[in-house]
Amino acid sequence: MEALLEEVQRVGYVNEPVADDIDLVAEIKRLKAEKNAVILAHYYVDGSIQDIADYIGDSLGLSQQAAATPADMIVFCGVHFMGETAKVLSPEKKVVIPDLNAGCSLADSAPADKFAAFKAQYPDHIVLSYINCSAEIKALSDIIVTSSNALQIVESLPKDQKIIFAPDANLGRFVARKTGRDMVLWDGACIVHIDISQEKLTKLRQQYPTAKFIAHPECQEHILSQADYVGSTTALLKYVVDSPEQTFIVGTEAGILHKMKQAVPHKKIIPAPASQNNTCACSECPYMKMNTLEKVYNAMLYEQPEIIVPEDVRVKAYESVARMLELSK
Repeated sequence: MEALLEEVQRVGYVNEPVADDIDLVAEIKRLKAEKNAVILAHYYVDGSIQDIADYIGDSLGLSQQAAATPADMIVFCGVHFMGETAKVLSPEKKVVIPDLNAGCSLADSAPADKFAAFKAQYPDHIVLSYINCSAEIKALSDIIVTSSNALQIVESLPKDQKIIFAPDANLGRFVARKTGRDMVLWDGACIVHIDISQEKLTKLRQQYPTAKFIAHPECQEHILSQADYVGSTTALLKYVVDSPEQTFIVGTEAGILHKMKQAVPHKKIIPAPASQNNTCACSECPYMKMNTLEKVYNAMLYEQPEIIVPEDVRVKAYESVARMLELSK
């Protein structure tokens, strides 16, 4: 076991070969029952993982599930900060993720030491941080928000309350415009959402003139200004399901298309194009795609890599996340 832990620390995941004749889906289900485990998956992970998850959702829904689950072990298929949030909310549970390397460009854009210095410049401001941040940033925050509840939480605060919003500046600008609040923004961004190509999008909309363009608020302002609808990942899914329209161009990470196509197979769902050329001509998060069925199986079998959050950080982070959950009821 010691050698295994050393390897996990070195490569970031359990690098044990999986026999070709193993039925991964059946084995994952067996381990889930044997270990009283729950599999939580974000909409952006591969469809094969979404299909074996107990719950699929966005950051708010996943946080609520992590806080409420009676399971002994949480297998979090997403990115590192999501596993941290689950551990912050459920410290008594073992939390494992398939790959420690599955980070987040947005979370990485806010180093704790630099953010603490930034925060110190505005002592009369409260800190609202988007959930896409490290446990250390959550510990420096007053309230955590998600794209699902940011507007609701900001509007619940006194109009004269001074606010720092971190780390996503695009979401912050969207919230400020919608609420009329003057907020100090940390200059962070998600590499996936800012990589949507204006030029390719224009051509795509010309190709599909009746399509509704829907976008996540992490996109840049010039992209959001063209959208027929802006909302969180869950809200985008609901819009596609509820809308009488038949064709949609979706401006967010392409993993959500799996659930959209399952929900409305008769509708045409098109991913918004990325600036970078890739195999899917869409916006994909390289970190989310580090989650594979093989890594999920090994994480459950060996109960590694395990998420550990120092208790002093966890306690402070818990306060800001708990405030979010309370305000989101």
